Amino acid sequence: MSTFTTQGIKVLTKPFYIAEESDPENNHYVFGYEIAIVNEGDRPAQLIDRHWIIIDGENHREEVKGEGVVGNQPTLEPGQSFVYRSYCPLSTDYGIMRGTYGMVRPDGERFEATIAPFVLMPHWMLN
Repeated sequence: MSTFTTQGIKVLTKPFYIAEESDPENNHYVFGYEIAIVNEGDRPAQLIDRHWIIIDGENHREEVKGEGVVGNQPTLEPGQSFVYRSYCPLSTDYGIMRGTYGMVRPDGERFEATIAPFVLMPHWMLN
C-alpha cells in the first residue's frame, strides 16, 4: 500500500494477488490493485493520462502510457474521489509499480500527480 499527495491530489494504492488467474508453475502471476484518487485541494483537476513503471523480480522494466484510467478521464472537484481496480501480470512472483497521473486544471495548468511505489507480492510470501 502507498499514499502520496501532489498539489492536493492524493493517490492511495492497495495491491493484491489474484491466485485464481495466476499459474506459478508456468511463471505467470497476476496482481490486482485498487487506486483511490482524492481531491483534497481547493481546485478541480481532471485526470488526462497515466504513466506506469513496472519492475519485476528480475529487474525487467516496462513502461505503460495511455489516456485516462479504465476508460475514464475523471474530473475531481474539491472533496471528490475516483476509485478503480485494474491488474498487472508478471512473470515473477514479485514486482514494484510506480508512476504518475497527468492532471489538468480548468485554467489549463498541467501537473503530474505521483503514484508512490507499491509492492506486488503474493500473500504467502508475506509470512
